[in-house]
Amino acid sequence: MSSAGLKSAPGSALRGIVRAPGDKSISHRSMILGALATGTTTVEGLLEGDDVLATARAMQAFGARVEREGVGRWRVEGQGGFAEPSDVIDCGNAGTGVRLIMGAAAGFAMCATFTGDSSLRGRPMGRVLDPLARMGATWLGRDKGRLPLTLKGGNLRGLTYTLPMASAQVKSAVLLAGLHAEGGVEVIEPEATRDHTERMLRAFGAEVIVEDRVAGDKAIRHIRLPEGQTLTGTHVAVPGDPSSAAFPLVAGLIVPDSEVTVEGVMLNELRTGLFTTLREMGADLVISNRRMASGEEVGDITARHSALKGVVVPPERAPAMIDEYPILAVAAAFADGPTVMRGIGEMRVKESDRIALTAAGLRACGVTVEEEPEGMTVVGTRGGDHPVRGGGLVHTHGDHRIAMSHLILGMAAQESVAVDEPGMIATSFPGFAELMRGLGATLAEA
Repeated sequence: MSSAGLKSAPGSALRGIVRAPGDKSISHRSMILGALATGTTTVEGLLEGDDVLATARAMQAFGARVEREGVGRWRVEGQGGFAEPSDVIDCGNAGTGVRLIMGAAAGFAMCATFTGDSSLRGRPMGRVLDPLARMGATWLGRDKGRLPLTLKGGNLRGLTYTLPMASAQVKSAVLLAGLHAEGGVEVIEPEATRDHTERMLRAFGAEVIVEDRVAGDKAIRHIRLPEGQTLTGTHVAVPGDPSSAAFPLVAGLIVPDSEVTVEGVMLNELRTGLFTTLREMGADLVISNRRMASGEEVGDITARHSALKGVVVPPERAPAMIDEYPILAVAAAFADGPTVMRGIGEMRVKESDRIALTAAGLRACGVTVEEEPEGMTVVGTRGGDHPVRGGGLVHTHGDHRIAMSHLILGMAAQESVAVDEPGMIATSFPGFAELMRGLGATLAEA
């Protein structure tokens, strides 16, 4: 995709059947677990975006043999652990990648230095470094653990760790470090987060014990990884990413007369909060052809243009849709009445401050947004009665989800919408513009 800006314009109805890119979370983990395992891991449907490719290169640097055998088909020859890399590990824009890799690397007696692009270097890593330090790893880096930093691992001790915030990345880093910790590890989750690491560890032969214990009026999840685990290479079929599928599906809901089907979308209940919310808003979303793929349920989702209404999104749903709030905010702009989103402070420490950038982008397009420290309210324009004006230039600060969300908005607004850094879309959704054009969208260089 060109480094020039990109704009979307209102046009005809969107129609067609597409397939979402491979799930980014599972793609990262297939590379990391394949490198930690002994033997061959084969992967099909890998997301070949910039973030995952950075993780693949990192696994090569840690001693695994990583080969691309075709579109989405990869082979990882693991050596049963990590060797000390001879150079700095550059994780690009991959926040998930660097946090999981640091967790895995902490289990080995070696030093590794990590860096990334300007966005990643600005993101604090303290939430991961804190439990790793409690296990015995040491690190030297900038304020609040910002990259570049050097991590020294090995001789880890077991840990029982209660997550201070809902974060699958922190949980996963602790579990990966726990593979080589004396006494194993236990992670306690006050709010359940996506469980891909637990599922995939089992697929690679590890014993993972998950127990929900009642405390007061809620269930607290305990995830325990006993000492002495070994991983064996396996086959991973990567399902479609629900976070990426959200973009064409929301476009189908807000562009008049549209009908869009996305095939092979992961339906893990800890990742489908957006679909639940959209249905509560009145969306015509139909899931068909449910099936299993590598331990995850998948299905085909059809979205038809719908009259949406504003809702209050339960804060406890945030972990199941934290990456989807920007595109939910776009859907909310076309709804009747306000949509209230709270308990989403985590958005402020993603690739960007996504609350601030989402609010700014919507305001630039004529939408009323009330921003809060831990949330925002989008006041919908009742679709055709009071159309969304559009016409804004959205400053993305290099955030791929901000860019895609506002491009979707432009397809249903009165005037075109431009974003300033579309190249970053390739980190999670290579081929986004081509896929949307194939459905009938109007996208051009700005």
